[in-house]
Amino acid sequence: MKLAEALNLRADLQRRIEQLRKRLINNAKVQEGDNPSEKPEELLAELESCCGQLNDLILRINITNARSENSDGKTITEIISYKDTLMLKLGVYRDFLDNASKKLDRYTQREIKIVSTVNVREMQKQVDEMAKQLRETDSLLQQMNWNTDLMEI
Repeated sequence: MKLAEALNLRADLQRRIEQLRKRLINNAKVQEGDNPSEKPEELLAELESCCGQLNDLILRINITNARSENSDGKTITEIISYKDTLMLKLGVYRDFLDNASKKLDRYTQREIKIVSTVNVREMQKQVDEMAKQLRETDSLLQQMNWNTDLMEI
């Protein structure tokens, strides 16, 4: 199984567990004398099975990510870490730039003039470059996910 397939399976299991959570909650109580629409014992057994499968899958994914390297010698874990921090930094830069580039209208010459503290044009170039790096990093991860076999434990 390829790593990308395992990631899709992990997402499916997580969705399934969330559905089981909702079904369990819906069947947690009934009016005295009524029966639940689904047996909680069966739902709990299915939950246990899904959680076990998810645990094993996450372990295999993490081992694969930590041991699989690209041609530059960087592991998938390192690339994911770089991508996550780049996304965070890019978000902060975009919010800052959005605020710095807003124009405030003055109704009279007597009002205080508000100016940007940075060169918006230059900062936009930096933001564009970070966005490009993020796209390239994401593409690299996708490529590695589809070319890497999931490791056994």
